[in-house]
Amino acid sequence: MRVPLPWMGEYVALPDGARGAEVAAALVTVGLEEEGVHGGGVAGPLVVGRVVEFVDEPQKNGKVIRWCQVDVGAEHNGVGGSPRGIVCGAHNFVSGDLVVVSLPGAVLPVVPGGFTITARKTYGHVSDGMICSAAELGLGADHDGIIRLVEWGHADAQVGSDAIALLGLGEETIEVNVTPDRGYALSVRGVAREYSHATGAVFTDPALIDVPKPEDDGFPVQLSDQAPIRGVAGCDRYVARIVRGVNASGPSPAWMQRRLEQAGMRAISLAVDVTNYVMLALGQPLHAFDLDRLAAPIVVRRARLGERLTTLDDVDRLLDAEDLLITDTGGERVLALAGVMGGESSEVNAATTDVLIEAAHFDAITVARTARRHKLSTEASKRFERGVDHELADRAAELAVRLLVEYGGGADHVVTGPATDADERVAQPPIEMDAALPARIVGVDYTTQDVVTGLETIGCRVDRVSDGPGAGTVIVTPPSWRPDLRRGVDLAEEVARLRGYAAIPSVLPIAPPGRGLSHAQRARRSVARALAEHGLVEVLTYPFVAPEVDDLFGLPADDARRRAVRLANPLSDEQPLLRTWLLPTLLDALRRNVSRGSTDLALFEIGMVTRPDGPLGVAPRLPLAVRPSEEELSTLRGAVPPQPRHVAVVLTGQRGLAGWSGAGRPADWADGVESALLVGRTVGVELGVSADVHAPWHPGRCARLALAGVTVGHAGELHPTVLTALGLPPRTCAAELDLDAVIAASSGIRRAVPVSTFPVAKEDVALVVDAAVPAGEVAAALREGGGELLESVRLFDVYVGPQLPDGKKSLAFSLRMRAPDRTLTSAETARVRDAAVALAAERHGAVLRG
Repeated sequence: MRVPLPWMGEYVALPDGARGAEVAAALVTVGLEEEGVHGGGVAGPLVVGRVVEFVDEPQKNGKVIRWCQVDVGAEHNGVGGSPRGIVCGAHNFVSGDLVVVSLPGAVLPVVPGGFTITARKTYGHVSDGMICSAAELGLGADHDGIIRLVEWGHADAQVGSDAIALLGLGEETIEVNVTPDRGYALSVRGVAREYSHATGAVFTDPALIDVPKPEDDGFPVQLSDQAPIRGVAGCDRYVARIVRGVNASGPSPAWMQRRLEQAGMRAISLAVDVTNYVMLALGQPLHAFDLDRLAAPIVVRRARLGERLTTLDDVDRLLDAEDLLITDTGGERVLALAGVMGGESSEVNAATTDVLIEAAHFDAITVARTARRHKLSTEASKRFERGVDHELADRAAELAVRLLVEYGGGADHVVTGPATDADERVAQPPIEMDAALPARIVGVDYTTQDVVTGLETIGCRVDRVSDGPGAGTVIVTPPSWRPDLRRGVDLAEEVARLRGYAAIPSVLPIAPPGRGLSHAQRARRSVARALAEHGLVEVLTYPFVAPEVDDLFGLPADDARRRAVRLANPLSDEQPLLRTWLLPTLLDALRRNVSRGSTDLALFEIGMVTRPDGPLGVAPRLPLAVRPSEEELSTLRGAVPPQPRHVAVVLTGQRGLAGWSGAGRPADWADGVESALLVGRTVGVELGVSADVHAPWHPGRCARLALAGVTVGHAGELHPTVLTALGLPPRTCAAELDLDAVIAASSGIRRAVPVSTFPVAKEDVALVVDAAVPAGEVAAALREGGGELLESVRLFDVYVGPQLPDGKKSLAFSLRMRAPDRTLTSAETARVRDAAVALAAERHGAVLRG
């Protein structure tokens, strides 16, 4: 929310010479986070210019620049009054447009400390100034084009006049981040009130104005929500005001246009600007209908099957049964998506002289779902979905009517009609709270008077019920602009906020003795540390995926990973599923880094996946004040799908970088397998490795990882088709393990293996086997056949060539043998070797190579 200081100063007493940074700092103390201070950073010659002519000039880099001749007034033009030549990269203007020109010597707030404009040579021309965009002047984030003053309501600006004064750039505007529970702060009124809370400055409520009483002959309105969500009506109040004879399409006054621009909105026409101005001032969204295009009565209802609406953004939308609509002709014609956007059929246009102003109170959840469903986030929906003051509708409509009368033709020409106020609001019950609750949960010794004073400061009505043995009980009625205050803890938070967050002590809880990390927690930390020491970088990704990800990775139709949980209210409609494995989101992080120029990457993630294994129960509503029973906890667990922790690794590019020590080494399938084996070694288990075919791995370079014959993961090189679809480099490798299953197979305490002081005996054997026999199975047979004296088996060479029969390969293993209590004799070493080779021969037909 952007708040110009002069505007805010009309509602709250600001100190003389108050700076934006000082006001923002005060707001931070009551929980409104500062996003920035805009304006006030422009200095030097900034003038209105007119584009006389321009030439498009293509450049070698593919960019097309415009060499413009700009008239900046007799005082600022070049020698002999000639226009200034300026290079511009934007293309959203035509000859004759009025623009904002910063001349040499001007300072713009595009970088901290300001950026000074100079005449400089660029693209073969000396650019004698700069044509400015909104972002370069601190008026918004629009970098796509320059400011065309006709679009900003300044079609009559004089060439050469001061643009700083025209756009209010000398005035500072503070920008604050408003959290979803504090919708009242999306208005100058709300921010000014918070500044009053922070500093004690006198606050004057702009909504305290007299409003006319509704009359029976006002424009008829019916509230007819036959399918309320959660039993709450979609609209419980609808105010309609009529203004006749107004110049609705004319320009709004310059002061209003400047304030809208400072708040980040463009001036459009009187009717639109007035509704936007009142919304920014009070926080109540309004909508203006062309009265001549309406047919009574207006009916507020839910959408019917198959209904459509073309909204003001020229999009034809299929409506949903949950959408709340504004209709006329007794509910037959759809006019608008309530609280979101109006429709084309009743839009105010150049011929409009009679206007109906809508000011309503819509249900927050209804508006939020409609906005998300139609991907249509508007300034109105942002406010309604956070909660709007239900007392504001008639006052906001009255303020809009007054402005339309004053600036749309005057009281002699503009006539206002009778008011309509369809009011079906239900009073909300007050909140009963123990006055000691804030002190108990915050940890600060607030007195009862502190609590009462704090709540009354924010507008609550507080009634003392009893003093009781402690602090007593209070009955609190929240103000109309705070629909977020529903429970005692909400009120406790307000007390803490107003009494000052700085007063809350930082107390480190004392850990209960005799407790520490569980075995699983220690194991997970050890795995993360081991992978990081192995040269991998840990990342955290969002657990949401798109439905098409399964097809992208080539998963079979019956693959368990295709059974995913769909979120009822996803952050993004494009990613509504919870991931069932880690690689899709981890590879997306890899792809993002590769697209930004990184080439040699090794990433890992430890995170939860969701693996539904059957129908889910209904989650119970658990008590808050006591520990749930075992039966309740069991029911809750039955309503949640299994969520095991997995660990995944991806590698691409060079695993060993080239340097003075030698050539680099690209990452390959073996690095993926080794990373998985490292996880097993870290927690003290040995993973079995065997060849497998498993999407999305390359069918000839995929390893199955198992514990006691049960598959716990896969590793290897990813399939080329998958890599092409994802835009990843060839030979990218990956591994994924069920970390919970691996940790469960490990013991809590690992027994230390005694270190033998006796020398190791070494034997190398080369075994000829069928080419289809996996080397891992031969190694396992050697290890089993050698018994306890065989310390290790390591494959160090694989040979296939003319010295061997067709279909055969030679596997060379290094055997290391050692006894814990003696030095092995040559005879003992030979017996161990022969026993190992004998079992390999029995199981796999291995023959010692001569």
